[in-house]
Amino acid sequence: MLSPTVRSELADELARAEQDRVAVAPLVDRYPGIDVVDAYEIQLLNIQRRLRDGAQVVGHKVGLSSKAMQQMMGVDEPDYGHLLAEMEVFEDIPVDTAQYLLPRVEVEVGFVLGKDLPGEDCTEADVLAATVAYAPAIELIDSRIEDWKIGLADTISDNASSAGFVLGKQRVAPADIDIKAIDAVLTRNDEVVAEGRSDAVLGDPVIAVAWLARKVATFGVRLKAGDIVLPGSCTRAIDARPGDDFLAEFTGLGSVRLRFT
Repeated sequence: MLSPTVRSELADELARAEQDRVAVAPLVDRYPGIDVVDAYEIQLLNIQRRLRDGAQVVGHKVGLSSKAMQQMMGVDEPDYGHLLAEMEVFEDIPVDTAQYLLPRVEVEVGFVLGKDLPGEDCTEADVLAATVAYAPAIELIDSRIEDWKIGLADTISDNASSAGFVLGKQRVAPADIDIKAIDAVLTRNDEVVAEGRSDAVLGDPVIAVAWLARKVATFGVRLKAGDIVLPGSCTRAIDARPGDDFLAEFTGLGSVRLRFT
């Protein structure tokens, strides 16, 4: 476990890397003793810094929600990061690729909460009861770690590699669609680059959201009405390049677009 001083230094380093768009060497290589507790504390230091500067938390994202990714990282549960209002991007405003280091996109079924979720005893039934709608979503991910050479503590410290998100216009009530059977196709410049299905996320994205509610409760955080939750990607991540035009289409859930300049 790292000292508070070292945690603060690493938080400062990641904040500078994001601001200057100059990646840093993996933390796990330089600090072999870094653990998950260290990593979440480093993440929180930077979130608190941004909140003091006027940022607003509008939700959370779940990462490592596929069994394949968990096996690759050598873990048996997902991780999470914060979504801030300033991270939202929009379908009708192209994103400047130069504002990121190594941007990628992931296809997700977003959850929009209509009620607060319980904390440590949150169940899947609680999630369904509190969710007012699902929405088509693309998460913009980025890594402030060199060449995406990340270990678990690297990505957690780096806000679970989150950088932005966009929601499509359509909203569908949970009662009107099977959350485990939504097919997703991602095209880049009209070419199919990824396909997947919503049950790639722990077999059911609702499980990921319930896990998230329980996990953040251990840090004194609750998921609240109005929050957006991205439960994990239906597909593999795809690199974003200047000029790319991404369209994610979901059966029964509409579509969402993200363009890059």
